[in-house]
Amino acid sequence: MPKNLVIVESPAKARTIERYLGVDYRVLASYGHVRDLPENPGKGKFGVDVDHEFAPEYVISEDRRKQVNEIEKAAKGSDMVYLATDLDREGEAIAWHVAEAAHVPEAKTRRVTFSEITEPAIREAFAHPREIDRNLVDAQQTRRIVDRLVGYTLSPLLGKKVQRGLSAGRVQSVAVRLVVEREREITAFTTREYWTIRAALATAAGEAFDADLVRIDGVAPEVPDESTSDAHVEAIRALRPIVTKLGVKTQKRSPAAPFTTSTLQQEASRKLSFSPKRTMSVAQRLYEGVDTPDGHIGLITYMRTDSTAIAGVAMGEAREVIAERYGEPFTMPKGRVYKTKSKGAQEAHESIRPTSFWRDPDSLAGTLKADELRLYRLIWQRALASQMAPKELEITTAELADGRYELRAGSTRTLFEGFARVYTEGRDDGADEDDEGTGRLPALVEGETTSVLDVTPTQHFTEPPPRFTEATLIKALEEHGIGRPSTYAATISTITDRGYVRIEERRLHPEPVAEVVTDLLVKHFGDYVDVAFTARMEEELDEIARGERGWVPLLRAFYGPLRDRVAQKDKEIDKDSITTEASDEVCSEGHPMVIRLGRNGRFLACSMYPEHKESRPLPGDEPPPQEGTGEVCPECGLGTLVGKSGRFGPFVGCSRYPDCKFIKKDGPPPPDPLPFEVVCPRNRDGHLVPRRARRTGNLFWGCSNYPKCDFTTNDEPLGGLHDPDDGPLARKGEIAICLVCGSASDTGPDDVAPGERYPGGPPNPEALARPARGRGGKPTGGASGRAKTRTTSRAGSRAPARRPAAAKPAAEA
Repeated sequence: MPKNLVIVESPAKARTIERYLGVDYRVLASYGHVRDLPENPGKGKFGVDVDHEFAPEYVISEDRRKQVNEIEKAAKGSDMVYLATDLDREGEAIAWHVAEAAHVPEAKTRRVTFSEITEPAIREAFAHPREIDRNLVDAQQTRRIVDRLVGYTLSPLLGKKVQRGLSAGRVQSVAVRLVVEREREITAFTTREYWTIRAALATAAGEAFDADLVRIDGVAPEVPDESTSDAHVEAIRALRPIVTKLGVKTQKRSPAAPFTTSTLQQEASRKLSFSPKRTMSVAQRLYEGVDTPDGHIGLITYMRTDSTAIAGVAMGEAREVIAERYGEPFTMPKGRVYKTKSKGAQEAHESIRPTSFWRDPDSLAGTLKADELRLYRLIWQRALASQMAPKELEITTAELADGRYELRAGSTRTLFEGFARVYTEGRDDGADEDDEGTGRLPALVEGETTSVLDVTPTQHFTEPPPRFTEATLIKALEEHGIGRPSTYAATISTITDRGYVRIEERRLHPEPVAEVVTDLLVKHFGDYVDVAFTARMEEELDEIARGERGWVPLLRAFYGPLRDRVAQKDKEIDKDSITTEASDEVCSEGHPMVIRLGRNGRFLACSMYPEHKESRPLPGDEPPPQEGTGEVCPECGLGTLVGKSGRFGPFVGCSRYPDCKFIKKDGPPPPDPLPFEVVCPRNRDGHLVPRRARRTGNLFWGCSNYPKCDFTTNDEPLGGLHDPDDGPLARKGEIAICLVCGSASDTGPDDVAPGERYPGGPPNPEALARPARGRGGKPTGGASGRAKTRTTSRAGSRAPARRPAAAKPAAEA
């Protein structure tokens, strides 16, 4: 039996580490968190005892009980239990929860951490175990409790005052606020026209080049309209610009720092079109280990980090790889060290980098899945480029003037590629920063006179700030100090999954409910959804992690005012003032209509609701005209068919909804009724009517008493009766069969006349064994629902079904 037990989060990580540690170690996976605050603690409860020092009431997840029992059993037979969960606060908390849930004695518990899953890193970590850091645990526990208190106090208020099912969160509500406020900036933006002017010039030798108008009368030009532009264009055509100044300078551009969690998510969004959630899922697999030519090994360092540091050993390896692949001029002799710029960075460990720079992406092309290879290539290139020599550019500018007009021409030339040989960082809402090759200058000298070949004016319009992408929203959250590496992807997923934000063409658009909720929270709880407040809370959690602050006093100072504010606002806020606006519209009965907020956005509703329930889309939001609108409702005969919009899209329904719930179905026209009555073989109070399947449009026949009776058949009723049991006959291919017993009639289907009785042979075993379709296509039992042991008479009484008569002897016949 192994003497030592090791606990990690994932099975993949467990398999990798067990190979490195040998037979004295058994590695088990906890599969992430094993216990948490209860999901449904009960009305008015939080899963936190707010009256007794905010003691959390943890429960073991049902889907993790098996793992906890297995860990507890294995721990009893082990000399030492090593908790090797991830090295951030969440990992520290998981380690503590595992030990507590599995009742592992503190004396035999040790904590080990590592930033990469390679054999040297694992052995180094196990050579230096430590105790569980309770400060880190307390910080993570406090974050969880704060989020629970915010969510479970504000969310019920939103459900009561705005719309059921809404939620609020300490970070998510701030993220939604950023998206809403950006949308309002765009809406309020006023577009302004302006023009730029470019001249095509030529030297005395006939060499042409372009120059831009940069000043008129010594100030930046303002050309607001076409007429002003035309006047300047005509004046410039007559000029003979003189070169007044020449400048040549060399510029060095340094590479971007290695990835942090935030910058990895941003760049993967820009270059790979990965969502943050997808990025982290793929990165997790690369970190935990894959089968490579070198064996099963982790390919990247830990992917939840806000540090840009690279270990000295890794820097040395990168320098060797760069020298071999690209030459000594591309190396940095002493390596390049970056200073983290993000607000509140913890810098607990390294940046995201390959565990070995010698494992280049091409060597893993046959090993990794497509997503894994693309992300690994991005990480490898970025980390390697960060240790390469800077890019060197030569920038030449020429200033020209004639009278009141000053022009500038320029060109950029690459002297040395440097890091750009491997990687250049993407840009949000624009091209990469290098614009070389866009300009070319001939050999000019100061005092040289040029001629104007042509002048081109170009019209532009100022543009509003762009909507957030997932990448730029993460960047904004990081810049404001909101959230931490482990929370960015979860925050984006939350605000989209809960219907506050939708993604269209990779841009974040707020839903109407997001604006209503944001306005309510900003007006009544502005200090709790303020960017500065949320960032300050992150700093206070950092103080707890460093042991500089107690977690219970922080919660006490936070929760009391929040609880009192919610109780006060619950009395003050009127739901109609939040979700209802006046309008100029009137309903069909002449009542004023108001704008209400529903699950699908704003709509017009009668102010007399619930006495009058008429509603319709807002002007301009009506669904496109659909066939059938304006017709009289075929079901009630009183309303008219109007276009509506529901959760599944536009449809046509009765204007008297909900008094009449008719909805016009798309697809084939309704089938013609049978020209004769056919009694339902199962429910003699009903008769068979033709219908079409909702999904396929296929024709079938069912009982008119549906859903009380769910008998259906695909066989066309013929109107005749099977003499032995009064069962209706139906066409099945080239024969007529009885819908009660399933036997075939001696008469062909084309010879069956409505109302006539026909003899038949013995029951068909296949038909008797075939179950009937019930509701949802489920079998109803019996022989296609046709051969029941009992049947119902027309009067509704229960009577035995008659068995098919036996064939009579010829003499009797």
